[in-house]
Amino acid sequence: MLSALALSAALALQPPTEVAPAAPVAAVAETGAEAEVGRVLDKLHATAASADEDVYFDLFTPNARFIGTDATERWTMTEFRAFAEPYFQRDTAWTYRARERVIDIAPSGDVAWFDERLDNASYGETRGSGVLVRTDDGWKIAQYVLSFAVPNAVADDVVARIRQGEP
Repeated sequence: MLSALALSAALALQPPTEVAPAAPVAAVAETGAEAEVGRVLDKLHATAASADEDVYFDLFTPNARFIGTDATERWTMTEFRAFAEPYFQRDTAWTYRARERVIDIAPSGDVAWFDERLDNASYGETRGSGVLVRTDDGWKIAQYVLSFAVPNAVADDVVARIRQGEP
């Protein structure tokens, strides 16, 4: 039987398989900044699921970062787009379905941060978190972080396995 780390590592080497797109997560409010940010995040997931590369990457600021599940995955948008391009040549790049999301808006009204629980057919439950900024073109993602949720009961084993793989 694979340990949680071995399973995570094996899955990380595989392109994510898809889950059926779901209805967008209800935003905190139907109107206002929280709802606008929620719609951007829903659009992010929808455009990845439909492999709409141009619209997907237009949701990010030019200097945005995408931080993936592997420690080496800290990408500029240029780097992330180069990595993702083969996926966007398919009918669907990847599909993550948000099941829960919390959005906060800074008192200034021009910065938002969020965390969301996501479902993916390959990875199961994952987490997304990040920051959006309000621009002249609307809300844009400045940072997105995709991560695995590691249950506390297996955390020591996962950490030990990661350390075994360190050079």
